[in-house]
Amino acid sequence: MIPVDLCEPYFEYLRKHIDVDPPLMESIASQLSEAHFPEKHIILQAGSVCNKVYFLVSGTARSYYTESSGITVTWTFHFNTAHSIPRNIFATDYRSLLTGTPSLIAIETLSEVKALVFTREAINYLIDNSLQYEIWMRKLAEVAYVSMCDRAFSLLTKSATERYHQLLEQDPHLMQMFSNYYIASYLGIAPQSLSRIRTSH
Repeated sequence: MIPVDLCEPYFEYLRKHIDVDPPLMESIASQLSEAHFPEKHIILQAGSVCNKVYFLVSGTARSYYTESSGITVTWTFHFNTAHSIPRNIFATDYRSLLTGTPSLIAIETLSEVKALVFTREAINYLIDNSLQYEIWMRKLAEVAYVSMCDRAFSLLTKSATERYHQLLEQDPHLMQMFSNYYIASYLGIAPQSLSRIRTSH
């Protein structure tokens, strides 16, 4: 358990979606812990079972997978700003969390990170003991599923140039937040290819 006031960033986010009364705040605080990670720290190793969800309070991170060729592809970026959507704020491998099977992705910090940490058991406890929280988790799962499908569809069906233009249209803030190396990784291309695309448009 951590003090209720340390959970305020999470409560502030929840209030956008559900009513957060004092009993629910106390219940959530009883299940949370706080974590601090240095830059370039691997929070989750690919091949290990994910049993935690990290709510980012500050800092940046990325989820990535490694292709058979050894190239790493950034699946998503994690940060907590006005631009964030759930897949940015919550760092986890939801598939591994649900199934108990080894994770296909790794999660790496790109700066110092402060996070609130939920274990699988804590999430189940909150769902079992709060109807409000159960409704919230169902909505979050729906949003996460749609976001995952959109991301996979983009990687599988769009050209590198199309993905670049989609990034400029939907998430231009990422260009200011992350280096060309990580942007290229997010687009699934080499940094040199990104430079060529940017030069030609």
